[in-house]
Amino acid sequence: MLYAALSLGFSLVVNAWVFFKVTSGLFNPAITLGMCLVGSLPWSRGACIAVSQMLAGMTAAGLVSCVFPGDLKAETLLGSGTSVVRGFFIEALLSAAFIFSIFMLAAEKHKGTFIAPIGIGLALFVAQLVGGPFTGASLNPARSFGAAVASHRFPGYHWIYWIGPLAGSFLAAGLYKVVKVLEAELALALHGPDFLGHRRGVSNSSAVLPTGGGGRRSSLSAPKEIHTLEPVPESDLEKGVGTPDEGDVGLGGAASTTDDSRESVRKTRRDIEVV
Repeated sequence: MLYAALSLGFSLVVNAWVFFKVTSGLFNPAITLGMCLVGSLPWSRGACIAVSQMLAGMTAAGLVSCVFPGDLKAETLLGSGTSVVRGFFIEALLSAAFIFSIFMLAAEKHKGTFIAPIGIGLALFVAQLVGGPFTGASLNPARSFGAAVASHRFPGYHWIYWIGPLAGSFLAAGLYKVVKVLEAELALALHGPDFLGHRRGVSNSSAVLPTGGGGRRSSLSAPKEIHTLEPVPESDLEKGVGTPDEGDVGLGGAASTTDDSRESVRKTRRDIEVV
């Protein structure tokens, strides 16, 4: 099981990294469905990719059967006394975890997106270790269907390798959208409605308030009110002198106006630091 899990995990890392900029590194109809559900892939393109994935799965299984000697042992079958219902839920839950990791690492753009294939391959490795002894951990309708065509054997429960991963895709897409909504709520509470800027595919989970006078970042749990200030002329900030009222006469009136202006400048500078 460790050999099989490592083989599948590393093969996905290599192929996803090689074809990421060509076809987005999609080899699984369940993942393609999930990308369409979250809006990262148009439905028309997703349908074409899914057809090509099914054809590629049959072609690959046929080549392996012809090139390598002996019987083809690539089918995904239930084992260890696993019932059909349990097999369905195992495939669905592992597929959901695997596809959700792809959403967070690849569909959600961030500084670590360029190494997303490593995390995706590790996610498949873990899923293979968990589900391999029970269902073969297919997580991919194209993989199971291609092997069944090459071996000419379709067990009566073959449907779980279709419905399970597709159901997991819906579950992962729903969870991803919930996470996105919660992040948007947090960003709006901290920074106001104009902070997000409607930038698609950008995560705001690491957003913090601007630094204060002490150089430390403000806590996310204690949002501060953001004030909109009118531009202050540089000359007024430097001089701190305002225009005296017509009723002010003599040095006393000028001094009073100057003190009030300096206090206003100090308050304005404190407000600017808050912003």
